[in-house]
Amino acid sequence: MCRNIRPLFNFEPPVTEDEVRAASLQFVRKISGFTKPSKANEATFLAAVEEIAEVSTRLLRSLETNAPPRNREEEAAKARARAAERYGPRRESAESPPATSTDSTESVAAEQKKLRHGPASASSHK
Repeated sequence: MCRNIRPLFNFEPPVTEDEVRAASLQFVRKISGFTKPSKANEATFLAAVEEIAEVSTRLLRSLETNAPPRNREEEAAKARARAAERYGPRRESAESPPATSTDSTESVAAEQKKLRHGPASASSHK
């Protein structure tokens, strides 16, 4: 139903607002059971995403550590290596490059826009 929610604390460069919102959206999707809410639930769903994003941002700003910040690229490489060991090597399509965290953040932002304004306005901006 949704991607794994990844740790966002203690990374260099620091977490972005879009990454916090993407994680918040995934969390609300997971606990509500909705990938896309109905019109009747849309306002409540989006309000929950915003509230969780705000609380998450406050949490991340207030956490402290003595550990050096983790490098995003190194952590992603470690995760890919673990996945390859667990599931076998990933087969890439010759036509499409591998997805990056920026790609997934952009797709989540586009989905949020669709939820707020309907599919017609999101597709007209392509």
